Amino acid sequence: MARAMSANIVVVGAGIVGVCCASYLRRDGHPVTLVEREGPGEGTSKGNAGALSPGSCVPLAMPGIVRKVPGWLTDPEGPLSIRPAYLPRALPWLVRFVRSARPERVEEISDALRALHRHVFESYEPLVRQARCEDLIRRTGTMVVYRSEQAFLSSRREWDLRRARGAEVKELSAAELQELEPALASTHAHGMLSPDHGYVANPHRLVTRLAEQFVADGGRLERGHVRALRRNADETVTLQLDGREITAAKVVIATGAWSSALTSTIGVSLPLESQRGYHVTLTDPGFEPRIPVSSSEGKFYATPMEGGLRVAGTVEFAGLDAPADFRRARRLLAQVKTLYPQVRTESFTEWMGHRPCMPDSLPVIGPAPGNPGVFLAFGHGHNGMTSAPVTGRLIAEMVASRASFIDAAPYSAQRF
Repeated sequence: MARAMSANIVVVGAGIVGVCCASYLRRDGHPVTLVEREGPGEGTSKGNAGALSPGSCVPLAMPGIVRKVPGWLTDPEGPLSIRPAYLPRALPWLVRFVRSARPERVEEISDALRALHRHVFESYEPLVRQARCEDLIRRTGTMVVYRSEQAFLSSRREWDLRRARGAEVKELSAAELQELEPALASTHAHGMLSPDHGYVANPHRLVTRLAEQFVADGGRLERGHVRALRRNADETVTLQLDGREITAAKVVIATGAWSSALTSTIGVSLPLESQRGYHVTLTDPGFEPRIPVSSSEGKFYATPMEGGLRVAGTVEFAGLDAPADFRRARRLLAQVKTLYPQVRTESFTEWMGHRPCMPDSLPVIGPAPGNPGVFLAFGHGHNGMTSAPVTGRLIAEMVASRASFIDAAPYSAQRF
């Protein structure tokens, strides 16, 4: 016989988004239970590249992307891979993705991304201060570097989108690049600096510290796999786990790329896809870069972290269940040498995780259509570490029926 318990608010998923939602709800005084089938931060958050990017407002789908995809797919070293057996399943999502690249839609998405991301540091501040882990938030600035003039010129549209929305950016010459990051290969002719950006020095430690503080503040952490939701006549929601049930007044779904499996049990179908990403962490790189650097041509990101130099990148469409292809991770070992010629790559760890992506590059934040008491907080794509604390604030405001501090309409599930 299934064991049963009751709770006021249940947040499902203890990655960075779920933990931030639970933390902000608890700060409002709600009794909150956080349910996670693994440990906090053991999923996608554990392998995050760590970027904190208030100026990140460029959607993944930009005008002209269709012309680039064939070259990426035919290049074994390229940033995009689609496993042939998975293509029929991914195709509807990809069609929506391409449609979102219409110029007028790109402007709308950019506005919404900037509104969501610009508050990242102020939204983390009360959480990390309470958890005494301020040292993990590094406000160093970040760089994007270019080897070719063509790559630099082709990026102008993206930087114009950022500037138009008030993001601070600075163009760097080859000499300025070398002055700012002496270890950088001299073959890079151009760079763009975002001085108000930063990074998390250890994403897994950040999530675990925030989760520990949530419990210390009176929150409850439950281990379990939520397999389905059931709406009740009294408008409560029952979560069905293995061997037990939890009935809650309100539920927040924050299970990343696995979220659509839960929403489908309450009749909500959303176009969520996993863009599988890989990283290698070089445990003895021989030096420590001063700031995170992104390679425009290589489409990868290098972050100096507590455990070494993390090199993250690539997008792979293969679903949630296919085994990892760690050849994609190891290709990053050669690519990082184009960025830092003297880097040591002999000692490394490798990882694959699931980025939860919506086709328009915007997350879903807000009520689940037709399901009072159920709130959605997923689909943050490549920006989860940046979006998470702002999402937590928005969810807390929605649960309390307060006016949102930013316009939350662009993130509504109703757009689909």
